[in-house]
Amino acid sequence: MAKSSKLVVARKGRVLMVRRRRDGLWMFPGGRRRAGESDRSCLRREIKEELPKLKLGSLKLWTEVRAKKSRTGRRMSDAIFLAKKVTGRLQVGDKKEIDRAVWRKPRGARLTPTSRYIRDKLFPRRGRR
Repeated sequence: MAKSSKLVVARKGRVLMVRRRRDGLWMFPGGRRRAGESDRSCLRREIKEELPKLKLGSLKLWTEVRAKKSRTGRRMSDAIFLAKKVTGRLQVGDKKEIDRAVWRKPRGARLTPTSRYIRDKLFPRRGRR
């Protein structure tokens, strides 16, 4: 099982992103798994905490990312879920951790390393594969 779960959902050429308050980096919403919690239930709980007005449709596991950050040596272990449908308003619930939630184009923002990896795999630059 992964240590964290992330949500990727696209709508009209934009993706759902949240901005971390502590460093201003953008990321796909989600968070760390608690003891005894599945990756899927972790994601549903994290979305409820971070974006309480958002309702998730069915979730599909896209991949699990296991890597080591080159600068810090810290290991990443994330379950990445795709959602075809979400409804509701983007209202930030956990204001200590997140200061904004928006639908934005996947490029042009300072992203966390995991979110950069996800973006590059799911939304490659045109002409690249």
